[in-house]
Amino acid sequence: MTVDYELVEAAGRVAAGNSKGDEHTVAAAARARDGRIITAMNVYHFTGGPCAELAVIGAAAAQGAHQLDTVVAVGSGDRGVMPPCGRCRQVLLDYFPSIRVIVGGDGDLRAVPVAELLPGAYIWSEHQA
Repeated sequence: MTVDYELVEAAGRVAAGNSKGDEHTVAAAARARDGRIITAMNVYHFTGGPCAELAVIGAAAAQGAHQLDTVVAVGSGDRGVMPPCGRCRQVLLDYFPSIRVIVGGDGDLRAVPVAELLPGAYIWSEHQA
């Protein structure tokens, strides 16, 4: 699948320009179905906190973008593209089962279906009454 480099650049700009110590270290960008790019930052706290991918889901919803096609997370300090954690993979799969996630290193970026990142996943919608 084609990599959306505009998303990678958008997340990179947000990470570079808005990182604040340990509180905000990863930015995410998502492509809405209507073409818009939504960005957000993680919110670290010793009790936990939302990852950048979860923050971008909330930001998208607040802007009326309820269908997301692609997402990417980029770390501050030139860490580049970062894969989503297990919790984010599960949430992305549950809310956007056809979303593509950009993963890989600088020379090997690829966009993969979220289900590929979570083989044998629990499918929340299949277990609802």
